[in-house]
Amino acid sequence: MVDFVRLQQIVKERLERDRGIRTVSVTGATLEDTVAEAAALLNVPVRRLEYEITERGASGFLGSGKKNWVISAYERAIVKKEKKRASKDKHEEIAEVEVVKDHDGDVFLQLRPDGAYLKAVSPTGRGRPASASDAASLLQDRGISDYDQGLVSNLVRDAAGIYVRVGSFEHQPANDSMVTVDVPDAEMKAYISVTPPGAGGCDISAETFLSYLKSNRVVYGVNEEQVRAFADRPAYREKFVAAEALQPVNGRDAYIQYNFETDQSKITLKEGANGRIDFKELNIIKNVVQNQPLAKKIPPGQGTSGRTVTGKAIPAKNGKDIPVPVGKNVHVGDDGDTIIADINGQVVIAGGKINVEPVYTVKEGVGLKTGNIIFLGTVIINGNVEDGFSVKAAGNIEVNGTVGKAELDAEGDIIVHHGITGKFTGTVKAGRSIWARFIENTIVEAGNMVVVSDGIINSQVDAFKRIVCRGKRANIVGGRLRASEEINAKVIGSPTSGTETICEVGIDPQSKLQLETLTGKKAEMEKQLEEVQLNIQTLINIKKQRKSLPKDKEVYLGELIDRRHVLMADLRGTVEGVARIQEYLNTLKARGRVSASVKVYPGVKIIIRDAVNNVHTEYRMVTFILENGLIRVTRYEEPSDEAKKGPDGYTTD
Repeated sequence: MVDFVRLQQIVKERLERDRGIRTVSVTGATLEDTVAEAAALLNVPVRRLEYEITERGASGFLGSGKKNWVISAYERAIVKKEKKRASKDKHEEIAEVEVVKDHDGDVFLQLRPDGAYLKAVSPTGRGRPASASDAASLLQDRGISDYDQGLVSNLVRDAAGIYVRVGSFEHQPANDSMVTVDVPDAEMKAYISVTPPGAGGCDISAETFLSYLKSNRVVYGVNEEQVRAFADRPAYREKFVAAEALQPVNGRDAYIQYNFETDQSKITLKEGANGRIDFKELNIIKNVVQNQPLAKKIPPGQGTSGRTVTGKAIPAKNGKDIPVPVGKNVHVGDDGDTIIADINGQVVIAGGKINVEPVYTVKEGVGLKTGNIIFLGTVIINGNVEDGFSVKAAGNIEVNGTVGKAELDAEGDIIVHHGITGKFTGTVKAGRSIWARFIENTIVEAGNMVVVSDGIINSQVDAFKRIVCRGKRANIVGGRLRASEEINAKVIGSPTSGTETICEVGIDPQSKLQLETLTGKKAEMEKQLEEVQLNIQTLINIKKQRKSLPKDKEVYLGELIDRRHVLMADLRGTVEGVARIQEYLNTLKARGRVSASVKVYPGVKIIIRDAVNNVHTEYRMVTFILENGLIRVTRYEEPSDEAKKGPDGYTTD
């Protein structure tokens, strides 16, 4: 069934097609002549002609009553057949229309010892068909008068494309066409050249050409189709390529197929969820992990030999092999071709070899030129880390400049040779220790120690073991500092600063933070459970008084009971988590202490485990310790030797 829209389209197509039809009215003595004249006027083959007889003709009698034929003719519309193939989308169909070139039909004549042979071929596309007059002209040009005209007409009409004997002639062997075969020394091509036949001389057939080639040892690469076309239309006294050798194909050289981008200057930008490009994420570093395949050598290919026109083999060269470019921290797999990483790090090509570097060096600072840094090894930055950028490393991070309002995160140590100015939002986290000249307005977290030479100002600092300030200006002023074992500085607090300084030891900062989070969650769930229990009790009381509840209230009561079960289960899990952390904190054997080698100012809050001491008087050269649940002031104790010297010889001095 055709819908209205499709019907409109069909009508429109037909109207456009009809507008393009050109009609002619033709008069002729016979119908055949009239149709032929119409085809000539429209410049189309007769087989593409549609016509209507307007007036029928009559031959008359002795010239009397003769009447011409009148027809109205036009070109037949061609409906192109479309082949449809399924695309990747089942709903999509792509039409392929076969294009047919226009070629006129033709007639060919060959004189052979036993007679004159004629061949006719049909036209293609809009080509004009050959006519009997074309054949007659050919025969006349060669002096052939003894031929069967009816046979010629039928042969031209059928256009079967085969030679048929149509007549005879007086053969003059001395005037026959002559052929020569030329095969140069390299035997890469074979040429034939032909002399034109004289009067009564014979032409050379395609079979004769092929036989001549074979007798001259040309047995390979003969293009029989072109030879037959040459036999139909020979170019006299010109060399014609009858056969071509098969060229040898040398094998492809071995090459390396890389599994990473080898162009270090190429930058890949990522589009965020909001559709914007994040120019901080430049993805310059090619991180790899241990046992990751990095590249593979594709072995050289075997060459394919060729053949001369005389059938001789032409040897080909096999591709050249290359060594596997194995550099540092990589090895070759069991297949002998795959290069595999030994360690985590950055894959680079140096000296033509593939290496995995455990250290990534940023020649300048981290900023717009580098983007954010993510590296599965150690990062060394010979400059500053600008505001808004991040550096993350599976190893250490060493900054030979300053760190602004940035994010640093390392599984190992973080070393900042100058200071860290976080501007209240910068974060620095290390799996082991953090070493810096000063820390100001920054959130800092270390899995071992935080060691600073010029002081910590208004920062939140957590260290699993120690926080140590040692240097000429080793002051702790403002902020909150927490460590499990020790906080040590020259001066703690300030006589003029209004910011509170809190020093807390004897606890695991991470566990303490988890405890605070769970305690807050526990209080919130207890509040929710109390509200749910109150609503349940209210509905139960109403049900007792009225003996029943409305349907919606009954459903709501069921939901509240289910909610109570969930809350009680979650609350039990939270209470157990709080108990586990409290038990862990109670078993810590660390002897927490807070020490100042010069002075502690009033206003400092000292917390050792659960004991709190708000300092009201100034102390000099003291250490605060916990004895019998109370904080006691003792003589100053030096920090451990571990805090005096950092990794790779870095010191706080």
